[in-house]
Amino acid sequence: MAITAAQVKELRDTTGAGMMDAKKALVETDGDMEAAVDWLRTKGLAKAAKKSGRTAAEGLVAVATKDGRGVAVEVNSETDFVAKNAEFQAMVKDITALALDASDVDDLATKDMGGKTVADTLTDRIATIGENMTLRRMAAVEGDVVETYIHNASAPDMGKIGVLVALKGDNAAFGRQVAMHVAAANPAALSEATLDPAAVEKERQVQIDIARESGKPEAVIEKMIDGRMKKWLAEVTLLGQDFVVNPDLTVAKAAEEAGVEITGFVRLEVGEGIEKAQEDFAAEVAKAAQG
Repeated sequence: MAITAAQVKELRDTTGAGMMDAKKALVETDGDMEAAVDWLRTKGLAKAAKKSGRTAAEGLVAVATKDGRGVAVEVNSETDFVAKNAEFQAMVKDITALALDASDVDDLATKDMGGKTVADTLTDRIATIGENMTLRRMAAVEGDVVETYIHNASAPDMGKIGVLVALKGDNAAFGRQVAMHVAAANPAALSEATLDPAAVEKERQVQIDIARESGKPEAVIEKMIDGRMKKWLAEVTLLGQDFVVNPDLTVAKAAEEAGVEITGFVRLEVGEGIEKAQEDFAAEVAKAAQG
């Protein structure tokens, strides 16, 4: 019988199996969904399903550059043990290389990786390694120069924090320093113009409430708010921050003296924003041993 794309999708969603494996299972079982699930289980191809609900908050961020374009990719695993595995690291490196020609993370998931898509390759590795893994994020910048920095590197160009900095002008050494600054200072945006307006308004409202608690006249309160907002904007924007290499200069002033313009940056940190259940080390080892 003819197997439809909808059937294949349903089986993949149910079992976590790869597209071609799901299609083969349906062909082998004449489209019987339950039998196809059992077929995949007997072949060891449905293991990923029971792993897919588990939190993957460890893993790696990797970076790559080519022809004025830089990409950072986060691939998550459940434990740091897997992140240190050479096979996992090689997979992350290959995925990141493909990201140089991808528009976003969804596009990256469809890229061919040795005859299978990146998404299907991850599903296969979940089954073989025994942990949930996710292709979580991808970000890119472009410039005359794109410099990178990895903090807590596990292997070349991959670790716990990955940074990209794009410059207009040619000063790679300065770009590297800015990338290290971004890793340490974690700015929210490049400049006031690129900050989320909602975040700015929220902070302004907080400062208004704080200032009014002082009981001072409204004219004084306005000046207090303006001053505090100026200070806050300097703290959260890259160009406004004091440069870690020379705190006497802002990053903007340091860039001016270096003869370049910073046009963009990316900072990805493994697991940021993911709620993770806290486990002690012994529990983590026991979980890894159980598979």
